[in-house]
Amino acid sequence: MKPIITLYNTLSRKEETFNSIKEDIIGIYSCGPTVYHYAHIGNLRAYVFADILRRSFLYAGYTVKHIINITDVGHLVGDGDEGEDKLEAGAKREGKTAWEIAKFYEEAFMEDLKLLNIPTEAYIFPRATENIQEQIDIISTLEKQGYTYKITDGVYFDTSLFSHYADLAKLDVKGLQSGARVEENKEKKNITDFALWKFSPLNETRQMEWQSPWGKGFPGWHIECSAMSMKSLGNHFDIHTGGIDHIPVHHTNEIAQSECATGVKYVNYWMHVNFLNDQSGKMSKSKEDFLRLKTIIDENISALAYRYYLLTTHYRAEIAFSFTSLKGATSAYEKLCSWVLENRALSGNISEEYKKEFDDYIFNDVGTPQAVALIWKLLKDEAVMPADKYKTILSWDEVLGLGLKDLVKEVVNIPREVQSLLDERLHAKESKDWAKSDELRTKIEALGFSVKDTKDGQEVSHS
Repeated sequence: MKPIITLYNTLSRKEETFNSIKEDIIGIYSCGPTVYHYAHIGNLRAYVFADILRRSFLYAGYTVKHIINITDVGHLVGDGDEGEDKLEAGAKREGKTAWEIAKFYEEAFMEDLKLLNIPTEAYIFPRATENIQEQIDIISTLEKQGYTYKITDGVYFDTSLFSHYADLAKLDVKGLQSGARVEENKEKKNITDFALWKFSPLNETRQMEWQSPWGKGFPGWHIECSAMSMKSLGNHFDIHTGGIDHIPVHHTNEIAQSECATGVKYVNYWMHVNFLNDQSGKMSKSKEDFLRLKTIIDENISALAYRYYLLTTHYRAEIAFSFTSLKGATSAYEKLCSWVLENRALSGNISEEYKKEFDDYIFNDVGTPQAVALIWKLLKDEAVMPADKYKTILSWDEVLGLGLKDLVKEVVNIPREVQSLLDERLHAKESKDWAKSDELRTKIEALGFSVKDTKDGQEVSHS
């Protein structure tokens, strides 16, 4: 029997008991990157969450079909229907073709996922440019059903014809000011109407453009996700995830066009990840000084330590990012890794008492902060044998994905100067000269190494 799982549904604004459409298979679609630049660490939070969600359902006994799309055309600067395509803008920025930009940044994104222990082989990654016909087909269906109209720059969806348009974002459509939500277009019938197909500019050839029944052009950003999700998961599927910034425009528009095209409910559960904010507010690539995963790694902080850091905050809560808080989480993660390495030869059993508590947390709207705290509660519990602690924590890591099973001891190349201090410190310890031993430890740390006393002697690592 599968466990009872509760998820917070943005559509209803409450936690709901999860019921899958199919008995054993879950369909999940996660809005993927627009590959015109590197992903910043705030973007990557959404994919760590998506991976935890996928792992949670596997842990619960489901088969999971999980889609993360690659947006390689059609996402305009500003997220509305005006301005330049982000891929074309990226091409101008770097003096490359739009296709080269898409390939380069898609590969960079995949590398970030691998570093974060998000197994790319567990997902399907459709590209928008490889699903143009599917997008044209949906637009044609909407046109036949009377939901579209054509203006100077493209084919638009008439949102006034969809009575549930405001439901996801709880929009006050009548109270919206023109231009407040997306760029203003005075030809549109309604403020909230959005482009399904954009025409190529007159007397100009875009790098990415296709023939369509309405003229040469390219798809709107929103239609891409409807086409790619429904192609892989069907017209009606279980879960759609993304950042909270997708709620008022992108996901609202996805629902409208999908449900009008198919006549059935699009998605049962909408799950949204909150922002990771730097000191100046929401992290944004428009600032050009955004933090990448590489930025963190260059500070000698591992990608998995960043993953641990993200799990200590619930996905629906904001994170006020600072290197101070990240380094604190890194110390805790490294301490956990050290304990696992020291006890990896042990063979025990999963603690059923602690397993039940872990399951209660993880199946209650993906409660990772409580699950992480439970690790430390278990480690401090002297009533549980170390072998059982080890087995229990490794079973939890099937969900948390912190890479504990595959840890290997760091091979440290110790410089002669540090080795000399270590030898001197060992002699001081044998002489019970504790003050001298502490003084030598400080000198070793000043040279970039840390030393830990174990039953096998002094263990050295990079600090």
